[in-house]
Amino acid sequence: MSGLSRRGFLLGLAASGAVAALGPTGAWAAPADFVPNVWLRLVPDGTLHLTCNRSEMGQGVRSSIPALLAFELGASLDRVVVVQADGDPVYGDQNTDGSRSIRNQYDKLRRMGAVGRTVLERVGAKRLGVPVSAVVCRDHAVVHEASGRSVPFGELADAAARSKAPAPESVTLREAPPQGWDLPVVDTAAWVTGRARFGADVVLDGQCTAVVVRPPVLGSTVASFDAAAAQAVPGVVAVLELPPLSGAPTFQPLGGIAVVAEDTWTAKKASELLDITWTASPHDGASWVADLEAMRAAVETSGNRRRGTGDADAALETAASRHSATYVVPHLAHAALEPPAAVARRTEDGCEIWASVQTPQRARGLVAKALGLDEEAVTVHVTYLGAAFGRKSKPDYVVEAAWLADRVGRPVRVQWLREDAMRQGYVHASSVQRLDAGLDADGAVVAWRHRLAEPTIGSTFDASAHELRDSELGQGVDDLPLHVPNVAVETHPVQEHLRIGWMRSVYNINHAFAVGSFLDELAHARGVPTPDLVKQVFGPARIVTEEEAGGPIANYGASLDEHPVNVARHHRVIDRVRALSGFDQPAPAGRARGFAVHRSFLTYVAVVVEVSKASGGGPRVERAWVVADPGRIVHQDRVRAQMEGAVIFGATLALHGKLTLVDGKVAEGNFRDYRLLRMTEAPRSIEVELITEGEAPGGVGEPGVPPVAPAIANAWFALTGERVRELPMRG
Repeated sequence: MSGLSRRGFLLGLAASGAVAALGPTGAWAAPADFVPNVWLRLVPDGTLHLTCNRSEMGQGVRSSIPALLAFELGASLDRVVVVQADGDPVYGDQNTDGSRSIRNQYDKLRRMGAVGRTVLERVGAKRLGVPVSAVVCRDHAVVHEASGRSVPFGELADAAARSKAPAPESVTLREAPPQGWDLPVVDTAAWVTGRARFGADVVLDGQCTAVVVRPPVLGSTVASFDAAAAQAVPGVVAVLELPPLSGAPTFQPLGGIAVVAEDTWTAKKASELLDITWTASPHDGASWVADLEAMRAAVETSGNRRRGTGDADAALETAASRHSATYVVPHLAHAALEPPAAVARRTEDGCEIWASVQTPQRARGLVAKALGLDEEAVTVHVTYLGAAFGRKSKPDYVVEAAWLADRVGRPVRVQWLREDAMRQGYVHASSVQRLDAGLDADGAVVAWRHRLAEPTIGSTFDASAHELRDSELGQGVDDLPLHVPNVAVETHPVQEHLRIGWMRSVYNINHAFAVGSFLDELAHARGVPTPDLVKQVFGPARIVTEEEAGGPIANYGASLDEHPVNVARHHRVIDRVRALSGFDQPAPAGRARGFAVHRSFLTYVAVVVEVSKASGGGPRVERAWVVADPGRIVHQDRVRAQMEGAVIFGATLALHGKLTLVDGKVAEGNFRDYRLLRMTEAPRSIEVELITEGEAPGGVGEPGVPPVAPAIANAWFALTGERVRELPMRG
């Protein structure tokens, strides 16, 4: 037993609710402290400091990571303080994206805890005068079970500090922890009492605030500007031109003019008085209307064949019947409630940063490069993130703050306005996809052709990149388990006019909408329930090999041996959501249900939604049911919350999400014209069932989103007979 109790975790809330922004353990450990690795520090009074190396944005990572460490240690969480790691390579990969915080660190974290436990067992056994094999770490003590004698952890800190820690690969792990502890969120108290500190909450002595007017069109730069009116506003400290964007966007600031003032409102109002002339850009005149027309035309023609089996073109020509459809997803915004913000202070020999950032190591490196410093001279403290969805893994705003603090000679907070975040941020890739299926005389699908025209995120890093990368096709296309003899996947290049960046679920949003909707269309054409049709097209329970898939499977960077494409898990979530939702039973009057299933980030999720007609037109989501198979989980409450949040996020994209490009500029600027799902539109109930049967952990932050939009679209068709092939559904 580890001593991890719900009561103990609750008692620990007061101790661990505030973010402690501390650097590597060598900077904060006393000689008598036991520090076997950078994850653990036990002090003689028994307090255990456990490090979280990932960024907290509501997903509960500051609860789940310490829980794994404490489980292996046998620690009581009422004696734990959670330490938020600074950006530093000693912590390994700190990028909080790709739903990887647990799935990529599960064994590593357990081993770090087991290293500490092994040392404590050794010194504790010596203190008790018994063999190591006779003791166990439990309830924050080393216990001799035969006699009941024990030594508290704190009393062993000094002796443990003088002992050599074993290599992580040599330690023995406990029996696997329970599947999904019923634990609260460690940061709840800080959030609900207002003690939580987000990027915009940081205030340093002498701090000022900057608002930046950035180029309205990607690639344009400042030709000239007149700052006289802005500089005349009381409280304005400086007006500075930032370096222009050079080459591919990557994570560089866009340039523009910064107004630095004593407060945010003054900086904002003064920035509106700037008279700026911008240079021409290759993207002047670009529009969503023209882009959409070009992408639609492209998928009507043969593209670059990326993978396949058999001869899909020939099989389509000779099929007994054929069904085709084209699906459109526009550009989408991250729309995190907290816009990007970062505070920077230039020190005598370096720079110190406080930021709501997903990638502190990346931010550290970019700041060092911008200021001509060694990375070791830059410290990045990670605050809470008021949501992020991938936007805050691109730390251009952190570089802006560091550059301005260096020039102004005072701490500077760069505050992006909502309009900045919408118009000059990174956007989710738009998409046009055409699907063609050929059926034989018995209705079996014998041919499947998938053509895609989508801008690649690669264009953000390489201006010459215009076609989807393999990793992007690996998100719901390459790993789609089609039991079809003739398959072809073709892509078309797309010229992009905006900075494309990953957003929660990334290309799975586009691919799940097209595939999930198309499978529903085939089911209705066949006259069979959609779950039955999907299981037929996916085929029998099996492990899909790359040979069967017709090419390599990117698999989110994971081994196919550990995380195979397992059709049995598809079947399992399909059957469970069907039963949970009563999918085969008549819906209440005026309502209908829709279904979709998708695998992403190594997790299998099936969704059923029930819709009615909204008073203003279009669908209203009344209820939702989610069944997820993420493999082994740590924090059951947070996994459920992620799935519930995914329904809201996915419904927002399905019903309202759209960024419109006009003359090279994004037209939308705030929530009045880029709608989020309102409370009155939220489902009246969301039921979540988790299947956890021992498989290696998959991701949980993103996999719930992709099936939501097709499930809503399919429900709308069931209700009205109107087929939705272009998002958003309500605008």
